[in-house]
Amino acid sequence: MKATIWHNPKCGTSRKTLAILENLSQVEVEVIEYLKQPPSAQKLAQLYRDAGIAPAEGLRMRGTDAQERGLPEADDATILEAMAAEPILIERPLVETEKGARLCRPQDRVLEIL
Repeated sequence: MKATIWHNPKCGTSRKTLAILENLSQVEVEVIEYLKQPPSAQKLAQLYRDAGIAPAEGLRMRGTDAQERGLPEADDATILEAMAAEPILIERPLVETEKGARLCRPQDRVLEIL
């Protein structure tokens, strides 16, 4: 099975999720440092749809200006465009497998799609 993780190496939850993936021999892991290679708005929309959450639920509030910009109340397209333009606004880690996608907070949520 292949798993793609949109990862921030400075984030403890992201590191713990990556460790879970790397410790499973049947999982081939692709790591994308999303701050360096941000996903497009279209990719984010697909990930959130596959995870069963709204883009606002994937919006990182802590350490960002999302609240001041009114993003929590904005429409999906506005949120997705802001995230694609400024990937610090993306809550992490996001993991995608053939079974779906998850925002892995807490990290054990990754087990749902393995």
